[in-house]
Amino acid sequence: MNEAPQGAPRGASPSALQNLLDLLDLERIDEDIFRGTSGAAPLVPRVFGGQVAAQALIAAGRTVPADRPAHSLHSYFLRPGDPNVPIVYTVDRIRDGFSFTTRRVVAVQHGRPIFHLSASFQRQEDGLEHQEPMPEVPDPLTLPPGEELLPRYAHLFSGPSVIERMLEARGAIDLRYVDAPPYASVGQPREPKSQVWFRTNGKLDGAADDPLMHICLVTYVSDMTLLDSVLLAHGRGGWVVGDIVGASLDHAMWFHRPFRADEWLLYDQESPSASGGRGLAKGRIFTADGQLAVSVIQEGVMRVPRPR
Repeated sequence: MNEAPQGAPRGASPSALQNLLDLLDLERIDEDIFRGTSGAAPLVPRVFGGQVAAQALIAAGRTVPADRPAHSLHSYFLRPGDPNVPIVYTVDRIRDGFSFTTRRVVAVQHGRPIFHLSASFQRQEDGLEHQEPMPEVPDPLTLPPGEELLPRYAHLFSGPSVIERMLEARGAIDLRYVDAPPYASVGQPREPKSQVWFRTNGKLDGAADDPLMHICLVTYVSDMTLLDSVLLAHGRGGWVVGDIVGASLDHAMWFHRPFRADEWLLYDQESPSASGGRGLAKGRIFTADGQLAVSVIQEGVMRVPRPR
């Protein structure tokens, strides 16, 4: 599709985006040790996985020359993060080569690792070029934002506080479903595919307009909806309606081409398999002009609650 219009008003206050940027702005307490604040996920008493992944990548990136952007990350979620205490990130400088730089990061709370990330950074090079085409989808500005979409399904939630917490948690991100979200299709299995448009609710400027921050913001968002495709295959609404107990197990990303987190990005997601209490999902993130910017793969725990 042609590039989406960029000038439409955005619904959230600028403070929501600033709060997210502050969350990702780690305190450097030693050369390779960083400390980040925590925040609870909207519907579960643990730190949102996308936050931990983004903070870990920020920590790694701050030990790498600016002319070497991240090109991949591979990570494991080891324990639930405690939203009431800070997270300490320790960076191990695995390799500094001619073209590639490798970092390993361990996130620690209460003296135990909760998350492990390996990330690779590469200096810019020219080479072979090809990519999958971008799917045909509606323009994002023709789709309802979250503050319009969620109230339509209020009857499915346990109370208005669910909607309020979801909107607050996503206040920094303008995220729009191309088709109905999983909680709108409970009991109606669909093809295991989901698509969303997203961008930050506000432009990045000043110190925040940094390539590393754009990559880390997309890392943050990439954990929000990726397992939706698993839910759709089984007519489940997920943690929003309580018919699935789940958590991310691992997360991998490859950054192919430049992008901006404050301009529209299409997240095309699908699930090839679910078995053994786990679901696998993969995603492709395209810029509005059709460039394949990022590939993502994630596996998560997906358990059906036992009857009480």
